[in-house]
Amino acid sequence: MPRDPLSAPSDQPLAATPTGGEQAVAAEPRAVEEVLVLRIALDEEQLGEVRTRFRYDAAAPYEVRLTFHVGRPDEADWVFSRELLRDGLDSLSGQGDVKLWPTHCPCHGLTLHVALESPYGSALLEVSRPQVKAWLERTYRLVPDGREAEVLPSDEELKRLLTQGGSGAL
Repeated sequence: MPRDPLSAPSDQPLAATPTGGEQAVAAEPRAVEEVLVLRIALDEEQLGEVRTRFRYDAAAPYEVRLTFHVGRPDEADWVFSRELLRDGLDSLSGQGDVKLWPTHCPCHGLTLHVALESPYGSALLEVSRPQVKAWLERTYRLVPDGREAEVLPSDEELKRLLTQGGSGAL
């Protein structure tokens, strides 16, 4: 049976693996990833748990990716703005497909509700607000708020890449 990809330790940010050359140089972490357990309302009286990978990659500095591992080979990814997640920790945030809001659960303490809607259905999930906040703070240490554009390729770098036909690295 293949190893569950979500069972990997998640206490450290991921770092790029150095390649080439004789000496490996430790790279700065480019992503922050952690697996959290979210509770999902299955009906009015029953809750389930969904292991969910929270991932932030400096290469896409405005977004966060949640990958829901539902015990099947296919996983469900939801991508939305880091700002939406940050705002949802303190007040109702979002409209349309993704809505987030803080609440207090007598059983679980400070929580964050995550409501997702798609053409295929909807889900209401709940996660520990302190855990999400700690993960989000790690993303801001990687790329501080307001500095996202600094990690994106410059116009000159994009132009050079396009004129090289996509064969060169930035």
